[in-house]
This record gives sequence, C-alpha cells and structure tokens, in this order.
Amino acid sequence: MALKIGQKAPNFSLPSTSGTIVILNEDLKGKPCILYFYPKDFTKTCTAEACDFRDQFDAFRNLDVPVFGISRDNIPTHMRFKKEHRLPFELLSDEDGAACKAYDALIPILKIPKRVTYLLDKDHRIQAVYSEMFESKQHVESMLKQLKS
Repeated sequence: MALKIGQKAPNFSLPSTSGTIVILNEDLKGKPCILYFYPKDFTKTCTAEACDFRDQFDAFRNLDVPVFGISRDNIPTHMRFKKEHRLPFELLSDEDGAACKAYDALIPILKIPKRVTYLLDKDHRIQAVYSEMFESKQHVESMLKQLKS
C-alpha cells in the first residue's frame, strides 16, 4: 500500500546521476516534484516507464515539476541506463532501500522496489499517487492529468 494523499513525504538524501546528493527538503524546498520508484534498470517495463517519462518530459518541465526516478540500482548502472535511453531527468540511487521503504515502495521479503509514482506539492505533501506494478504508461498519464486539473 502506498503512502496516503495529504501525508507529508519523507525526506531523503540520495546520490544522483548529476553527481550530486539530492536532499528532498533542501534541494527541492518549496517546489513540487514527481518521484517515481521502479524495480530495476534495463528491464522491459522499467525501460518503458522511463521512456514514457522521457517522452512527456517537456510537459513536466513546462509545468516546472522536476521528475526523479528512484531504484536500488547503483549510480554507474543508472548512468548507463540514462545514457542509453537519453533520459533528460535525474535517477537517484537508493542502494540500501531506505527511501523505498520510507515511501512504502519496497516489496518486503524480496527487497525490490515497487512501481509507485508520487506527485508532491510545493510543501512536499503527497498530492497524487499511482501504484501499479506491471503497467507503466498510466503512471505518467495519471501524473499529467493531476497536474493539469
């Protein structure tokens, strides 16, 4: 089960493909954002989801809403994935799974991230959530629909 709408999003500090550490409550203070958690780079559905976010990236940028993909893959793997699929947004590495767990995006025994997408408002309260493990396109569409409403 994902976190609830209206709930304050947990803070995190994660390494990014930009070479920096992204701290939610500092680097994105006062700014809405999309956080999408996904199981693994280079897998079929995860690649489709990343490419869907890539293909709709201009819509998110025009709304001034940054997008961040988060999985347990390390930064070198994220860098290859980002380059191969020309992803214009940052990927964050949650190798120990702490952020995934805080966002209720971790399958307990397997320790694999779930596919769940959050829209955070400027105060980092959860404005929208979409959780569907085996489907990717609707994650992007539901976030765009929420942002435009």
